[in-house]
Amino acid sequence: MEFSSKLLEKAVNEMAQLPGIGKRTALRLVLHLLKQPKEQTQLLASALTQLREDIRFCSRCHNISDEEICYICSNPAREQSVVCVVEDIRDVMALENTGLYKGLYHVLGGKISPIDGVGPSQLNIPSLVEKVKSGAVKEIIFALSSTMEGDTTNFYIYRQIKDSDVIVSAIARGIAIGDELEYADEVTLGRSILHRIPFENAIKNS
Repeated sequence: MEFSSKLLEKAVNEMAQLPGIGKRTALRLVLHLLKQPKEQTQLLASALTQLREDIRFCSRCHNISDEEICYICSNPAREQSVVCVVEDIRDVMALENTGLYKGLYHVLGGKISPIDGVGPSQLNIPSLVEKVKSGAVKEIIFALSSTMEGDTTNFYIYRQIKDSDVIVSAIARGIAIGDELEYADEVTLGRSILHRIPFENAIKNS
């Protein structure tokens, strides 16, 4: 792709680094920004810069937050003793959109995947185990995607906490095998968490 401007080429190359954005789409987006009032582009740039510099992660659940403790963990109306284990922020958003889950979350920040070089030590697993062993948690709900990596991660955590006095359940398999949680429709996802099953049963049926 030939560019008449080095500045345009640089902007397109950076935009193309985003997931799902190819060079042609990046060019279309950059040209669209050039057509907008300069103030609008500056607002976008400022929002992205502020996001990168000021965003925080909740000290309790590792969710993205503006404060040290996120709005979910600090909400006294939430069931503090029930913790839903998810991969990332997109899964928190998906479950919150169902309006059916009233407990807390624990964001792992990924799944165990040896082929991608991701091991347990690179995820937020130790803080979850510590949370369970503190006695503050009555139930852990596994809500990772039903993939091999998700199941491996569930089983690894289960082995770390199985001797604790805590109920361990998993969302019902209304989510198709191999599907990512964030792509499930809200009705199916909502029913899956309401009709969760003991994790030991999930192991036997997998």
